[in-house]
Amino acid sequence: MPQETRNLSRFAWLSIAAALVTITLKTVAWQLTGSVGLLSDAAESVVNLVAAVAVLIALRVAAMPADKNHHFGHAKAEYFSAALEGMMIFVAALVILYTSVERFLNPRPIENVGIGLAVSVVASVVNGVVAFVLVRAGRRYRSLTLTADGKHLYTDVWTSVGVITGVIVVALTGIDRLDPVIAFLVGLNIIWTGWKLIRESTEGLMDVALSKEENRGIAEILARFVSKDVHFHALRTRVSGHHRFAEVHVLVPGQWSVQRGHDLVEEVEAAIRGEFADLSITCHLEPAEDPRAYGDYTAEFPVPTHEDLLRTHHPARPAP
Repeated sequence: MPQETRNLSRFAWLSIAAALVTITLKTVAWQLTGSVGLLSDAAESVVNLVAAVAVLIALRVAAMPADKNHHFGHAKAEYFSAALEGMMIFVAALVILYTSVERFLNPRPIENVGIGLAVSVVASVVNGVVAFVLVRAGRRYRSLTLTADGKHLYTDVWTSVGVITGVIVVALTGIDRLDPVIAFLVGLNIIWTGWKLIRESTEGLMDVALSKEENRGIAEILARFVSKDVHFHALRTRVSGHHRFAEVHVLVPGQWSVQRGHDLVEEVEAAIRGEFADLSITCHLEPAEDPRAYGDYTAEFPVPTHEDLLRTHHPARPAP
């Protein structure tokens, strides 16, 4: 198994372990206090466990090599995991909202506040540390699955902070209905988090382009090869899980030999891979004199032409 696959699986197991620990701690805190706010916090940790298992499955599927039915690999499996996690968050939120309304109508006093909150604080620290590790790993490996799971855990941490604050306020004021009100607000916040995860996963399935900065970086590399004879257009990019793809059309004089054109394409691809090591780049060679070589796509990232570069390096002098 490749090293990267082992690392990503390790992060998924870390998330599962953290979910089991926090479920146990938060359930104990809820049993000690009877707080519906802490119950809502524990319910979200159950979602964390389900999501963590989905993360592990998605990462293993995404790491599978290309085969005869999936020529570009299985990287998009990560987007299904993120979407599933978003839907699970919605389910948890609905449970929390229902429970908070019921408790608001039938308020109950909170007990054993001190020890219950101490247990909840420990669970929040565990989640915070794991969330930091997952988000950092997600950015390093460009894994939407790990990033989504880390952000979800961060949301859980802030949820816990809000719940703990609410329980303290209830204990100080004696206003029992504040507990379900805070739980209801937590539920609304969780819904917002689920919506963002589903939106991100949907964008990934729609083959979203690389960032403007990355597209600009590729265009700048191509500009190094631009001359009176060589031009580029139809630069298009897309992201598929942790893989990145790009394609561009290379316009050269029609009288060039196949070997000369091929050598140029090899140089271009090598230059791009030198700065974007994990980018899969495809170059399509076309004769510049052929009208059919133009107007291929309605959307593309522009690459400077020879005239653009001349104007940049030798701007026209202002009229006297």
